[in-house]
Amino acid sequence: MKAVRDAVPIDAVVSEYLQLRNAGGGNLKGLCPFHDEKSPSFQVSPSKGLFHCFGCQEGGDTITFVMKVDHLSFSEAVERLAAQAGITLRYEEGGYNPSHQRGERIRLVEAHKIAAEWYAEQLAAGPEADTGRVFLAERGFDQAAAVHFGVGYSPQGWDHLTRYLRGKGFTDKELLLSGLSQEGRRGPIDRFRGRLMWPIRDIAGDVVGFGARKLYEADNGPKYLNTPDTAIYKKSQVLYGIDLAKKEIAKSSRAVVVEGYTDVMACHLAGVTTAIATCGTAFGGEHIKILRRLLMDNGSARVIFTFDGDAAGQKAALRAFEDDQKFAAETYIAIAPDGMDPCDLRLMKGDEAVADLVEPRTPLFEFALRQMVVRYDLDTPAGRAAALDEAAPIVARIKNSGAQHEVAVQLAGMLGILDTQFVVKRVAQLARWARERGGKAPTPSARGAQHYDAAPRPANSGPALQLRNPVYATERELLKLALQRPELVSPAFDAYGADEFTAVPYAAVRQAILDAGGAEYGLQDPQDYLVRVREAAPDDTVRAMVTELAVEAIMRKTVDEVYAGAQLVTVRRRAVERRIRDIQSQLTRLAAGGDPAQLAAVQNELWVLQQYDQALREHGAAAL
Repeated sequence: MKAVRDAVPIDAVVSEYLQLRNAGGGNLKGLCPFHDEKSPSFQVSPSKGLFHCFGCQEGGDTITFVMKVDHLSFSEAVERLAAQAGITLRYEEGGYNPSHQRGERIRLVEAHKIAAEWYAEQLAAGPEADTGRVFLAERGFDQAAAVHFGVGYSPQGWDHLTRYLRGKGFTDKELLLSGLSQEGRRGPIDRFRGRLMWPIRDIAGDVVGFGARKLYEADNGPKYLNTPDTAIYKKSQVLYGIDLAKKEIAKSSRAVVVEGYTDVMACHLAGVTTAIATCGTAFGGEHIKILRRLLMDNGSARVIFTFDGDAAGQKAALRAFEDDQKFAAETYIAIAPDGMDPCDLRLMKGDEAVADLVEPRTPLFEFALRQMVVRYDLDTPAGRAAALDEAAPIVARIKNSGAQHEVAVQLAGMLGILDTQFVVKRVAQLARWARERGGKAPTPSARGAQHYDAAPRPANSGPALQLRNPVYATERELLKLALQRPELVSPAFDAYGADEFTAVPYAAVRQAILDAGGAEYGLQDPQDYLVRVREAAPDDTVRAMVTELAVEAIMRKTVDEVYAGAQLVTVRRRAVERRIRDIQSQLTRLAAGGDPAQLAAVQNELWVLQQYDQALREHGAAAL
């Protein structure tokens, strides 16, 4: 397993799922993929091969990350990383791992990969695929475009793909579980027949499903048919084009949300390479989580929605606005002239028109409010009052008080209400009522305001530590040094007992280091050292603490022997001082009538400790 961990850098793996930025001390940070947060508390340490979230306490190594983020078993995660690194795995029984023994997710992904390649071959060379090629050409897409996006064609027969995949060693059960086949009267048949096929990839680039466009009038199915929800495909959790767009989204802090597969193609070919689309479902909360991790949710980020100008497009825009407050990014809407979608716009007016379309112009909240109020007769007091009744609660949901005030002023202008303060007060009143009903005020966040998502520590993570307490803070620093920079604290650290750490979780970590061979072992193999310490931890709570301390930045820019020595001395002096107080208490009791020999022994121990404390005070780490 060590070879697999070492072969694939953890930052390269994590970067497939979220944007990482420099966190100092050689660490990287980003928005946690395991819980919802506004400010990045998820840290990755490339040198140690570990990650840790200071918000939800998830942590571990590369294998753990892949297991958790993709819901894989241990063996499946190892197989995926090994395949990525080009490492051939051998099982203990001997021989190579037979394909039928591989994890379910790996098998389903492999089936989709083979299916995507087969569909693409049918489109490129199959005589029956002329209809599909014409469909693409009429929309401005040549063969090179089809290859770039992996577009394919599913033949009209009943079981062409099913028979092909059987020949590749897949069982009928696997084909049904994958959604590539469905149950027919005499066994599995192809789910997609006579359709243009778009492979849908997850953020890591694996094909997990397909979107299939109807081509023939005789086809009684829906215009678009998608893979049903499976073990690897959840339509509410995937975005078409995210594998191609993720790097540019992270780089530019900008994402363009379009409505269809051909719209994504048109945007990318026109140079708008941040375009993505949902797959047969409305844009919702799970999609927002994917984008937020790439955008890092900073105030300069932009999300532009493009919707058709028809009633359905307007309805989609209003749905998107309902989730607007889940972004810290600014959200905008772009509607092409004459209601054309990006695909039609590119065909009619060229690439420049598409690039111009997605330049932010109209804030989404402004569009949504105008769509609401336009239904009322604003020339009458009753109409204006009714429009205010519908729109004011929407404005009251804006969490940032400054933005809320500005939008309320704009709403007054839209409605033609001259008493602007009346509208502002009405919105503020509704916001206050909402807070009171919820039992707590909303956290200031939207429109670029940054805040730390202070998620409570899990109940099983040990007693809360008040890090302002200098005792705990110094013990924490020393443990971080022992895990991250063992060369600076060895060999002195290994002489420290667990009882020198007053916080129970820290004492447990100290014991785990001892059980793993001590900090000196970290000089031989730093990465394996951390693996051994984590394995030596008695439970998941201590293991999580080890990961946390191994990833957390040391509280000083210049970390050297002087700083390390100061931490060693401080922890040791406090332990000595505690022992001195205990002995002084014992002397008081013995002086009242104890054994003279015992009294002399205790007095001698006190004298030795006092001399040691003085030496530490005067000579520092040299006295250790």
